[in-house]
Amino acid sequence: MEETEEDKKDEADYKRLHSFPLIRHSDMPEEMRIETMELCVTACEKYATNNESAAKMIKETMDKKFGSSWHVVIGEGFGFEITHEVKNLLYMFFGGSLAVCVWKCS
Repeated sequence: MEETEEDKKDEADYKRLHSFPLIRHSDMPEEMRIETMELCVTACEKYATNNESAAKMIKETMDKKFGSSWHVVIGEGFGFEITHEVKNLLYMFFGGSLAVCVWKCS
């Protein structure tokens, strides 16, 4: 079956729509939030088929940059209830349905 120009345009629009991070909630300072968001995007793109490796990369980098005790959850369709330090939480979506939650709890 041949793809029409309209089908290709729709697919390109969909990819562009879901290729940026969407922050659902964050109480981090702006500079930390931007760095964390960029790190999450990089990890999710690098390990597109392995969420565990992406989470490990994010956690290790956050531990080095901002001190230890960081936690990361990446996936589709999960629920959670956490306790975190104030100004140390980022909850975002990336790539359509992939959720990323990063928080610090000492």
